[in-house]
Amino acid sequence: MGKNLIQQKRGKGSPTYRNDNFRSPGSVKLEKNSGNAEIIDIIHSNAHTAPLFVLSYEDGSFGLSVAGEGLKVGDLLEIGDEAPYKIGSSLKLRDIPEGTPVYNIELVPGDGGKFVRSSGVAARVVGKSSSKVTLKLPSKKTKDFHPECVATIGLVAGSGRVDKPFMKAGNKFKAMKASSKYWPSVSGASMNAVDHPFGCKRSSRKGRPTIAPKNAPPGRKVGMIRPKHTGRNK
Repeated sequence: MGKNLIQQKRGKGSPTYRNDNFRSPGSVKLEKNSGNAEIIDIIHSNAHTAPLFVLSYEDGSFGLSVAGEGLKVGDLLEIGDEAPYKIGSSLKLRDIPEGTPVYNIELVPGDGGKFVRSSGVAARVVGKSSSKVTLKLPSKKTKDFHPECVATIGLVAGSGRVDKPFMKAGNKFKAMKASSKYWPSVSGASMNAVDHPFGCKRSSRKGRPTIAPKNAPPGRKVGMIRPKHTGRNK
């Protein structure tokens, strides 16, 4: 029996679950080798939860960066070892004191920033040594970074976004569709038999083992994927 599984739909190449990167205004990273930058505009991006800064660098180039809370058009973002310790300055982690909130953190020195870029979030420096700097991420987990990695002091703008309720399912659906996310999430046991291997008219009581066969085709591998053993532990 043919089944229209969502896993097969995703891998088919359909635009339904394709990330709309072509709608992004451009690459968002900090060009620390171009000198200090002036904020010339603040824009919205469909591909980001936080607003973005349009920056004009000292060498005449332009770029995009994640917006920081408390900064405005006309402010100067200072980058490098000589930058002062203030909100919006981008310094190496080894030069940032412990307890400082930071965002847009580089994973590898020179990559322009990869961590802590969502709206309203910030990491915090909790430990330093000669070989690593330990940060507490918004997820409450700690991660070690290279001391030469650059981070921006402050927190990401747009902190009130998650506080606004959706109020109705239609708004939630539009928000998920804008970011090409599958919503709502429906369990296979709640579907009809034609839609999923676990589906049946008996509501959620299917009485079918959730172990996928070893030779199952792509899309059929749902549930327990080739468990090491079955039955009770002895």
